[in-house]
Amino acid sequence: MNPNPFIRLTIAIFLAIAVAAGGCRKAFLAQRPSSNLLIPNSLSVLQELLDNERVMNVSPALGEVSADNYFLTSNTWTSLDTKDYNAYVWAADLYQGQGSVPDWDLPYQQVFYANTVLQGLAQIRPDSTEVAEWNKLEGWALFSRAFAFFNIAELFAKPYDSATAGMDPGIPIRLSPDINEKTTRATMQSTYDQILDDLHRAAAFLPVTVPGNNLNRPSRLAAQALLARIYLSMRVYDSAGWYANTVLQAYPFLLDYNSLNVGGFVPFADAMREVLFQANFPVVGNFLEGIVCRGCVVDTSLVDSYDSNDLRRPAFYFQRAADTFNMKGSYAGSVFPFSGLATDEMYLIRAESEARAGNAAGAINDVNTLLAHRWRTGSFTAETSMTAPQALDTVLAERRRELAFRGIRWSDLRRLNQEGRLDTLHRVINGQVYTLFPNSDLYTLPIPPDVIRFSGIMQNPREP
Repeated sequence: MNPNPFIRLTIAIFLAIAVAAGGCRKAFLAQRPSSNLLIPNSLSVLQELLDNERVMNVSPALGEVSADNYFLTSNTWTSLDTKDYNAYVWAADLYQGQGSVPDWDLPYQQVFYANTVLQGLAQIRPDSTEVAEWNKLEGWALFSRAFAFFNIAELFAKPYDSATAGMDPGIPIRLSPDINEKTTRATMQSTYDQILDDLHRAAAFLPVTVPGNNLNRPSRLAAQALLARIYLSMRVYDSAGWYANTVLQAYPFLLDYNSLNVGGFVPFADAMREVLFQANFPVVGNFLEGIVCRGCVVDTSLVDSYDSNDLRRPAFYFQRAADTFNMKGSYAGSVFPFSGLATDEMYLIRAESEARAGNAAGAINDVNTLLAHRWRTGSFTAETSMTAPQALDTVLAERRRELAFRGIRWSDLRRLNQEGRLDTLHRVINGQVYTLFPNSDLYTLPIPPDVIRFSGIMQNPREP
């Protein structure tokens, strides 16, 4: 029988605190996890909790597993873990009774760490030499909690709809490390209100500049970039564009792909300057850690959509055989796909906001700027005239090309379905066709069964 999921998180944070606390290790491990968890009151220990990249800089992968950027060979599919196996074909019963789902547990572990830090900070009265560090940790914890809540909501709650958000069930919003706190589902409106409030507060505390040598740590620009991503997912396009523009006014840098070794296996290992905040998919527990494997093939229509002069194709993918392409590494500097925040995404968010507001020229200017840094030198001809609807179609096509395998496609599918812009998705395995219809309940993943058993919260419907 799986233990209480929140007890699991308490044990994990107990161990993390024990390691960070050094000489206090025995005292921590001698105690049973409880609601009276000893909260560390040292700024250095609190920072070590947030600096745990294997916990705090990881995003759920099931959305990318469920998206349409790739297909699997039958042998690879049958070898997958239960949840990945079922997520690939959008099965109604995703877990088949299995609990301990990392895509739920790990973000709530991030929430637990963040809440522990916030409670610890409340017990510290900083002196004049500690105020800047205290502020940074406050903003960092708030950012981390918002990042986790948003990633959970993008998988385990319906797409945000302003007309019904006050009634639709959201996710559990835990604002304390107390494991005895009753678990309930907030409404979607309350969920997003909390996420946005955390980020607005975080931006006031975080350092202004991007910490180039510590990209696991957020800055004010990272908070604003995450606000842009979230407002886009909510289809509040004017706010999304405003925050993207705020980021780009301060930090407009784009990599020139002509300066990369695009033929290398990991071309971005030493080219991180576009990154505003580093995150990646889990390094264990899902097949995306092996996305470069032979059996995980990039969707043919996606590969074919790149122009022959577009350097993103050789930078992102390698050709294993005729019409067979596999994913390379990414901005994560490894084979693990990047799921953080970067300036290229901000250009596309600002462009989409402009197109939706009727400013075709502004939208295309951003697309031109991006593509001039992506195509072979001298080969790109800028677009000069489009209608706003044409500009929007162009921006959405570039989002698919630029942001593939970055944990964004599932969110785009969900929001664009609400606008009637997407068709039915298909998978074919051993001659059997699996389908995912627009606006299907299957776009909202089920809450893990151990969480339902422990808490009694409402499960998501899973009708095709």
